Amino acid sequence: MSGTTLLALALLLPLGGALAVALLGRHPNLRDSATLATSGLTFLAVVGVLRELLAGRPAGIELISLFPGAAIAFRVEPLGMLFALVASGLWIVTSAYSIGYMRGHHERHQTRFYVCFALAIAFALGIAFSRNLLTLFAFYEALTLSTYPLVTHHGTAAAMRAGRVYLGVLMSTSIGLFLLGMMWTWSVAGTLEFTPGGILHGHVDGRLAGVLLALFAFGTGKAALMPFHRWLPAAMVAPTPVSALLHAVAVVKAGVFTILKIVVYVFGVDFLSGSGQGEWLAWVAATTILLASLVALTRDNLKARLAYSTVSQLSYIVLGAALATPASILGGGMHIATHAMGKITLFFCAGAFYVAAHKTEISDMRGIGRTMPVSTIAFLVGSLSIIGLPPMGGSWSKWWLMLGAAEAGQPLMIGVLIVSSLLNVAYLMPIVVRGFFVDEDDGPRPPIREAPLFCLVPLCLTAIGCVVLFFYADRIYELLRPIVGL
Repeated sequence: MSGTTLLALALLLPLGGALAVALLGRHPNLRDSATLATSGLTFLAVVGVLRELLAGRPAGIELISLFPGAAIAFRVEPLGMLFALVASGLWIVTSAYSIGYMRGHHERHQTRFYVCFALAIAFALGIAFSRNLLTLFAFYEALTLSTYPLVTHHGTAAAMRAGRVYLGVLMSTSIGLFLLGMMWTWSVAGTLEFTPGGILHGHVDGRLAGVLLALFAFGTGKAALMPFHRWLPAAMVAPTPVSALLHAVAVVKAGVFTILKIVVYVFGVDFLSGSGQGEWLAWVAATTILLASLVALTRDNLKARLAYSTVSQLSYIVLGAALATPASILGGGMHIATHAMGKITLFFCAGAFYVAAHKTEISDMRGIGRTMPVSTIAFLVGSLSIIGLPPMGGSWSKWWLMLGAAEAGQPLMIGVLIVSSLLNVAYLMPIVVRGFFVDEDDGPRPPIREAPLFCLVPLCLTAIGCVVLFFYADRIYELLRPIVGL
């Protein structure tokens, strides 16, 4: 099967899966089976695309040329390939987890949930394989719209309010800032194509490059840079599988992936580094990293704490892009994968605590490690990866980001990353300590009662994935190496 065919399948299978789920809505077992089958087939198609890329045959598809220098088109390159692998691979475990969670919690509107989830993956893959800014922008907007029903899934006043914040922030930033930056780029460069080495060098001076960078960085609201981060904690009213989608599989990763891709293929690493215009963005990212971590310390609700942790961790990737060195770009790319695996584990565990023990507040989780040991150990593993301790995958991405800061001559950024890791310890490890070493009460110890198997198996698999990424980080390095010319 050719690379072009595999690429088309990867893009179309989630759309076909969404249609199949909608048609099978009255038959829950068939509907859920269609979800699992589609996620598995999509991942296989993406792996096939990867093999073609590694064999030196990157696939491409052009649907329509709208005007000179801009078309709706797709092309496979290493950074997008990594994002596609993360999104399609984690869709499988998230689908299985969703079945256990949605049934275990007796959620309504499950068919709509699975349809929107499949559409979100389809649009995330469109972003990953986009050949130019126009295609990326179109699928970026589609991703926002497809995930709105997931954020408002419960239909309560709080959910609808969160949905308004979600749409308001993401649509206003993308249309008001990103679109303006895209139009400006086309007017000065005559093209919107993602090009190795960038397309802006020789067309804008350093100061204008800084303005354009601001339009793209703040226009990509899904990256949750402060002060455009409010939508992410607000969206925590959604079911936990949606939180996993927002924080690990598609939405926020689409945001930071977009910034990283624009730095590499629109600005060019050498041009941005030479102009010095990334320094201000590095400080914005560093501020977001520290402030969001401090806010996380104050949140007693587990999902809210994890939400602010995500705001902080996303800015690691923005920091890597802003530093604009080969090591920092590699570190940012690695963090897309390592953070996704660690954070989805934490959210899976949070959902398991809710389904099995009906606990959402950290202060109520005394002794939960004794009644739910598997889930709590998985939470520990995910936490260690987010903190960046070996042998967890997160240690490698933080290592490369620190190397990137050293390459850029920014020792203070190394300090920011170290302080952030200590703050990670401060807001994550007390949950594990409380779970295992603080008694719930003076009565008899309750029996072990884990979440349903469809919840438990996925969180164990992603916890194992955190360890696997440590030992196979060289595969990610080899995949991303060409984008920085190493």
